[in-house]
Amino acid sequence: MRLNMTGIRILMILLLIIDLFPGLTRAEETSGIALQPEQAVEEKPAIESKESEPQQEKYGITGEVAASILSAYIWRGQEMTRHGWVVQPSATIGYRGFSVNIWGNIDARPYYAGEEQYSTHLSEMDVTLSYTHKFGIVSLGAGYIYYGLAAFYPGGTDPLDAQEIFVTMSVDTVLTPTLTIYKEIDHYHQWYATLGISHTFALHERVGLKLAGQISYLKSQDETTYPKFDSDSLATTDKFNNFHDAMVTVSLPVTVTKNITITPLLTYVFPLSNDARYEMKARGLQGTLYPSDKDSSSFLYGGVNFSFAF
Repeated sequence: MRLNMTGIRILMILLLIIDLFPGLTRAEETSGIALQPEQAVEEKPAIESKESEPQQEKYGITGEVAASILSAYIWRGQEMTRHGWVVQPSATIGYRGFSVNIWGNIDARPYYAGEEQYSTHLSEMDVTLSYTHKFGIVSLGAGYIYYGLAAFYPGGTDPLDAQEIFVTMSVDTVLTPTLTIYKEIDHYHQWYATLGISHTFALHERVGLKLAGQISYLKSQDETTYPKFDSDSLATTDKFNNFHDAMVTVSLPVTVTKNITITPLLTYVFPLSNDARYEMKARGLQGTLYPSDKDSSSFLYGGVNFSFAF
């Protein structure tokens, strides 16, 4: 299983940048980015506020309402939108380690090869239920995700919805390493594991610089839904079983008030193996007659997240 060397170099550069600034203090991560629901399983510290501490200690209730405006929606290396902006609203409420998250994706300009008429389209609505408990510096969690899926464009055929269970572990130390393992239990039978790191530097009392990286591994249990693809990006009768996609994100969380955070961000997604490259090209939305003619195996996108936490 040969890893993509470009991806490895990018992750090494990320680690080097973090090591170059040992004197900077780690800023409080006061907001999350409203991306895929799986990313909401990370524990998000509440915004520091002396006024809100007594109420939170009394009731143990936290919450966040957020929305991201992004130039693309890329999920686990798959191109879910093309040539159009998306809006991703999210709402989370938590109580004593339990949390419920509702997340959606609104495609402002659905892509369909050969189609000239476009209209705003709600392509996905997901619900995540999770529980996290901290044991010293180690946080352990588990949860369930329901993916409500719609067609990529209005009038298209809706894909089957998906359901996943997951477990996660993170360590509150340098780089905050986080391991998460997902198991699809409905139609798209596969295992998907991610290992991520992140660090936030305090540039100002209200501005941080967050660097994050993540690698993944995909093991399919069904060649009809997650097959291995050949060098022409055509599906084979084998199951996918290899390193999959990696993601590097740079963001600038800006604390506007004790409750409001605005976060510009830039993300690069790329394959970690040739198997992943062939698969990511095949699943891309680029309209060509032959999958091998597609060039979409790496993606660069950005945008801004608005968050109100309470």
